[in-house]
Amino acid sequence: MATMYLVQAFKQIGRKLVADPVQTSKSAEKAVAAAERLAPMRAGVIAFSQEVDIETDTYDEPRVLLKLGTLPPGLME
Repeated sequence: MATMYLVQAFKQIGRKLVADPVQTSKSAEKAVAAAERLAPMRAGVIAFSQEVDIETDTYDEPRVLLKLGTLPPGLME
């Protein structure tokens, strides 16, 4: 198993939230720092980690590290 650290930001376009490409980070701390840097420029941002078994292509439930701003309803709740 490997742990992936990811950051997903969202832009507000009219009434819609549009996802930016997902960014990867090397650690939880770097993912949180990246999310904090993006937050002032985006409607919302979430940093999360996820355990992945590359051999079986299996993903565990994501674990939220940080949520800031406005995010799509039900995202990782």
